[in-house]
Amino acid sequence: MNNITFFATYTLMEPKDSKSFRHIYFTCFLVLYILILFVNTWVSVVIVLERALHKPMYIFLCNLCLNDMYGASGFYPKFLHDLMLDSYVIPSYMCAFQAFVIYSSVMCDCTTVTVMAYDRHVAICRPLDYHSKMNKFSCSVLLAFCWILPLVYMIICVVLSNRMKLCKYQINKLYCDNWSIVKLSCESTVINNIYGLFVISFYSCLCVFIIFSYIKLIIACKASLECRKKFWQTCVPHLITMMNYIVAVFFDALYSRYGSSDVSENLRNFLALEMLIVPPLVNPIIYGLKLQEVRKRILKSFVNIRKQ
Repeated sequence: MNNITFFATYTLMEPKDSKSFRHIYFTCFLVLYILILFVNTWVSVVIVLERALHKPMYIFLCNLCLNDMYGASGFYPKFLHDLMLDSYVIPSYMCAFQAFVIYSSVMCDCTTVTVMAYDRHVAICRPLDYHSKMNKFSCSVLLAFCWILPLVYMIICVVLSNRMKLCKYQINKLYCDNWSIVKLSCESTVINNIYGLFVISFYSCLCVFIIFSYIKLIIACKASLECRKKFWQTCVPHLITMMNYIVAVFFDALYSRYGSSDVSENLRNFLALEMLIVPPLVNPIIYGLKLQEVRKRILKSFVNIRKQ
C-alpha cells in the first residue's frame, strides 16, 4: 500500500449547525466508551480476584470482556479525535491498523462464543467428563485458539491489502475496514475476494456449530429439571450474544461486498456501529445479571467499596 492519506466520510453530521452536533456526538460517544471500559474492566477484575470464579466459563467471560475493550479501543479514540477536531483524515498505516484491531476483535468474539458454547455443551450434556475435558491445559489451548486464529486471519488480510496499488482515497464509512481499503485499488482484487469469502465461510461454520450445540443442549435439557435450570442460567446470555453478533457482523460483511447504494448511508453507519457499541456494553451486563456467581461477586465488591 502506498504511503497515502485516506479521507473518511462521516454522514452523522447534519449540514446545519454541524459544530453543535459534533459536540453532542462527542459527548455521547465519550460516555459510551467510558461505560464500555468501566463495565468490562469491573467484570474482568472481579473474575480475576475472586478465586471462586476461576472456572472455565468465567475465564472465557473474562476473555470476552478483555476482547471487547480491545475492539472498542480500535474505534472510539480515533472517532472522538475526529469529532473534536472536525478532521476526518487517517494515514494509510493507521487505517490498516484500525481495520486489523476492529476485525480481529470481532473474529475473537465469535471464537470466544464458540468456545463458551462448547464449554456449556460439555457441562450439561457430559457432566461426568467436564473436569477431565475442561482442565487447565485444554482451557489454555482454547484461549489461544480464540486469539491466534483471528490475529493470523487479519495479518494475512492486511498483507494482501498492503501489496495493492490504490488509486482512490475516500472511505465512505465511520471507520476503516479491510474491504473498504481493497475497493480503493486499481488492480485485480480476485485474491482478496477469495480469501475474504473463505474467512466469512469459516466463521459461518463456527456459527452453525454454535447453533447445533445449542439445539443439542435444548434437547438434552428436556430430560431434567436441573439441566433446564442450568441452561437458562448459563446459556441464555450466550444465545443473546450470538444472535447480536450474527445480525451485526454478517450485515456489515455482506453489505460491504454486495450492498446497494440505495440503502441510506445513515442506516449503514448505524448498523456498522452497532457491533462496536452493543456487544461491548451489553455482554458484561447480561452475563453479570444472569450468571448468579458473577452477580453475587459484583454486588459483594460494591458493598466492600461502600464500607471503605
